Amino acid sequence: MKIIIAILIFSAIILFHELGHFLLAKRAGIGVNEFCIGLGPTIVGFTKGETKYSIKLLPFGGACMMEGEDGDSDASNSFRSKSVWARISVVVAGPVFNFIMAFVGALIIVICVGYDRPVLSGVMEGYPAESAGLQEGDEIVKLNNKRIHLYREVSVYTFFHNNEAIDVVYERDGKQYETTITPQYNEESGRYLFGFYGNMEREKGGILDTLKYSVHEVNYWIYSTVESLKMLVTGQVGLNELSGPVGIVKGVSDTYEESAAISAFSVFISMMNWLIMLSANLGVMNLLPLPALDGGRLVFLIIEAIRRKEIDPDKEGMVHFVGICLLMGLMVIIMFNDIRKLF
Repeated sequence: MKIIIAILIFSAIILFHELGHFLLAKRAGIGVNEFCIGLGPTIVGFTKGETKYSIKLLPFGGACMMEGEDGDSDASNSFRSKSVWARISVVVAGPVFNFIMAFVGALIIVICVGYDRPVLSGVMEGYPAESAGLQEGDEIVKLNNKRIHLYREVSVYTFFHNNEAIDVVYERDGKQYETTITPQYNEESGRYLFGFYGNMEREKGGILDTLKYSVHEVNYWIYSTVESLKMLVTGQVGLNELSGPVGIVKGVSDTYEESAAISAFSVFISMMNWLIMLSANLGVMNLLPLPALDGGRLVFLIIEAIRRKEIDPDKEGMVHFVGICLLMGLMVIIMFNDIRKLF
């Protein structure tokens, strides 16, 4: 059951991403040759109108295959026959739909369990937070000019800046104060500590608060993804620490087991958190300006819009082909690492 749930979550996220491309393509009058979920040979499929709808053997990935997207086509409904702005809307729709899905998931979470305000529940004696004057009940407003709305944002920000001095703006009794905290190395834990901890209890608000904190929830996961990518680019984390579909399925399965020991409601909330995280992550990853990804295609379209002249399709196709080859090679490495971690 846990593996099935993990695959369903993964498939639902990809389905919604491809649905974004599909709906905007149809709206722009672009022909969709095939809309599929999964990779590899077709298990089952049917054709309706111009489009073949199918389910593939491997339950990872999916595609919205548009007429003339990656090659020449003289058809009036081909991808390249439409205006550059119509094509931009189709390309960007996938990531946007992922962010919409993440927001809907966040909305459900906030309605069910509320949100965690960035209020301190205490400070550690002898650590920088105490010396800086922070106290229980203080609400963190900003960290180095980054606006804070959730306590998890405090946790993730200090994680990514764990050996840097941080300017802190906090609120106490309706007034704002500012201080600077330089973390102190703790030999026992082997990491730098600022010396404060937060109240992870969640609270609920009205309709406007629910909507607002749902947006903050999505922003939290987008920020976490972007910062993680920065660590990868700067060499702070290696490829061995990345997870692909196999690692994700294992992570979801492990979380399911832990949550199932508590309650069915805990399972539901945990799975929704995975859905939000993965959907926001996929949205960000697909917007990266890399060949074969939506972000790479977007770069070519933006250049075309600026130049008011189409880029040679053969040259663009070659760039995306190389990108696909490199991406597949990376996926093989990540999958090998995921499998190796299982044993």
